[in-house]
Amino acid sequence: MSDTIFGRIAAGEIPADILYQDDDLVAFRDLSPQAPTHILIIPRKPIPTLNHLEEEDAELVGKLFLAAARVAKQVGIAEAGYRVVINCNAAGGQTVFHLHLHLLGGRPMQWPPG
Repeated sequence: MSDTIFGRIAAGEIPADILYQDDDLVAFRDLSPQAPTHILIIPRKPIPTLNHLEEEDAELVGKLFLAAARVAKQVGIAEAGYRVVINCNAAGGQTVFHLHLHLLGGRPMQWPPG
């Protein structure tokens, strides 16, 4: 497991408001939400960034997006709409180097984000 805070959450070493988990993934509420609903979805496998994905991770990435849709429905934002974001590396806004999706909703999303 990763030594990042997300890896420690996935391992159960740090408590989190977990909304979904299975053998491959964990979804939990972000402690610094950028929208009324802000959920992080992470693989248990420690993958630092999007750039580190391998062909063998294709199924895992699909599971991340399926979990995002499942959790969006679970928390009641699926019908109104939501945004899913992956930040990659520091200039892309990534602050924790464990691959994760941001599931954002609960208000109208703007483009460009702001």
